[in-house]
Amino acid sequence: MILGSHVSLSGKKMLLGAAQEAVSYGANAMMIFTGAPQNTRRKTVDQMNISAGQTYIKEHGPQFIMGHAPYIINLGNTKRSEQYEFGIEFMKDEIQRCEALGITTLSFHPGAHVGLGADKAIHSIAHGLDEVLAATKNQVKIALETMAGKGTEVGTNFEQLAQIIDLTPHNEQLAITLDTCHASDAGYPIKDNFDEVLEEFDRIIGLDRLQMIHLNDSKNPQGSHKDRHTNIGFGTIGFQSLNYICHHPQLEKVPKIMETPYVLVDQDRKKSAAPYAAEIKMLTEQRFDPEMQEKLIIANS
Repeated sequence: MILGSHVSLSGKKMLLGAAQEAVSYGANAMMIFTGAPQNTRRKTVDQMNISAGQTYIKEHGPQFIMGHAPYIINLGNTKRSEQYEFGIEFMKDEIQRCEALGITTLSFHPGAHVGLGADKAIHSIAHGLDEVLAATKNQVKIALETMAGKGTEVGTNFEQLAQIIDLTPHNEQLAITLDTCHASDAGYPIKDNFDEVLEEFDRIIGLDRLQMIHLNDSKNPQGSHKDRHTNIGFGTIGFQSLNYICHHPQLEKVPKIMETPYVLVDQDRKKSAAPYAAEIKMLTEQRFDPEMQEKLIIANS
């Protein structure tokens, strides 16, 4: 089982600190943003403490390093050509940063059509990605993420994602991130019939393209199009279904990354704690602990 979480690439330790954080959770995989997810300001690779981080990773793990592109890059929006071109150039640089950090797969929100229509957005996303992939020519995969369907998001079903791949000539390095919360919110029966979802994915896209799973519970019911993550076992998908996905024999080699929210442990001081060690323990032992959040509060009080 390959299981980990989002960790922070920040402070002076940068990659070293991110790897140490992942190991502290008992993770053998981790996912990092190369900078803040809400903006495109990035440090240079020589500021990311890569050598020390890679030395630690070789000695302690984690074995799998995944990445996530910032949320604000939208290759589906061509209303302002300068922003579209900036997104393409940013992604070219992002791939180079990923290669330097040892990231093998970069999860990427396909974008939103912002009123231009899904078909036009799909074509512009494919065109932009092709420019990125044609220019970079390395082994980092860009994994289009399944989306919940909030607003004018594109990539809310497998057919749209397959179309983006098909319309991208240099698509050898295109892959898919299946987010369990997003897919459920988009209408797929993640909770009740995951095998059916996986069969549909294989038929439309192909399991060989599935390179990452974002293992998240959802605050909202199937088909809600809300995109609200919650902790493992505390949402509408539930522990049993997420545990089944985590240990699924067809997904043994696919890294599962949790992006579940921190737990508030001190209301007065607004102090919160990462749930990932507890969630990894539950999934490793295949036993749900309904008191997980309460125990985190006690442990951090």
